[in-house]
Amino acid sequence: MHKVPLSKVKIESKLAVMREALGALQNIATTCTETEFIGSNEKFAVAEHHLRRALEAVFDIGGHIISRFAYGPGKRPKTLREIAGALGEKGIVEPSFADGALSKMAGYRNRLVHFYDEVTPSEMYAIISKNLGDLETFAAAAVAAIDHPETFDLTVED
Repeated sequence: MHKVPLSKVKIESKLAVMREALGALQNIATTCTETEFIGSNEKFAVAEHHLRRALEAVFDIGGHIISRFAYGPGKRPKTLREIAGALGEKGIVEPSFADGALSKMAGYRNRLVHFYDEVTPSEMYAIISKNLGDLETFAAAAVAAIDHPETFDLTVED
C-alpha cells in the first residue's frame, strides 16, 4: 500500500500562522495586566482572534498528520478531541498531553467558534497568561513529525 506523505509545506505554513498568533498573544500577556485586559474590548478581541487562529492551526496540522495513518472503514478520527487522542495513540504527542492539554484545546477551540458569546475576558486572560506553553509543546511535536517522520512510520514531501 502506498503511503501518502506529510506535506512539509502545509505543516510549516500552519506552524507559521500558529507562531504569529502565539507571538501576538505573548505580547498581550506580557504587556497588559489582567485589569487592563478586562477593561479593553480591543485587547480581548485581538486575543480571541489570535487564540482561535492558533487553535485552528493546531488541529489543521493534527488532522493532516492523522490522515496519513491507516484506519479501518469508519474508524478515522473526526472530531477535534478524537484527533487529539489519535495524536497521542500514534506517539506524535505524549498520551498525557493528548488526553489533557490537547483535548482541552479542542474543547476551547469549539467554545471560541460556537459559544463565542460566552467567552469572558477573565478566562481569556487566564489562558493567554498561563497556557501558551501548550501551543509551543504541540509545535515542537509537529516539527519532530516532519523532521523525523520515520519515527512514526510516516514519510514527508517538501
